[in-house]
Amino acid sequence: MPKIFPHLWFQNQAEEAMEFYISVFKDSKVLRTTNIPDPEISVVRFELAKLPIVALNANSPTRYSEAFSFLVETEDQDETDYYWNALIADGGKEQPCGWLTDKFGVYWQVTPTALLKMLSNPDREKAERVLQAMYKMKKIVIADLEAAAATCG
Repeated sequence: MPKIFPHLWFQNQAEEAMEFYISVFKDSKVLRTTNIPDPEISVVRFELAKLPIVALNANSPTRYSEAFSFLVETEDQDETDYYWNALIADGGKEQPCGWLTDKFGVYWQVTPTALLKMLSNPDREKAERVLQAMYKMKKIVIADLEAAAATCG
């Protein structure tokens, strides 16, 4: 049975990124670092909230895009705020609709489970109001989504 891992490519910050991510997410750990004979290449393996990840230093200008992101489902506003603030710290950038890039350029979605629940509401008018409210946000604010859902259409 093959094993599949997300694989991140860094110019020279794989270890720094790994340490940052491990500091943000509980239940994370370094698995191993492998130094390749080429001094510009190294590989780190770590678990991020039990998700195994491989990261490579390979001195390449390769950039990330929204085509691959990590989705962090949060249980409440405090958890949403924690991950949002931690991941945009020190140079990350806010994006619309709960998306952000961290200081390494990796894309993340910080998504409260309440948003997902409200978007799947069988009352499609409420779901649409929630969707329109989300479109105006960067960080998702659950209370604002709830207010949009409660508004009389």
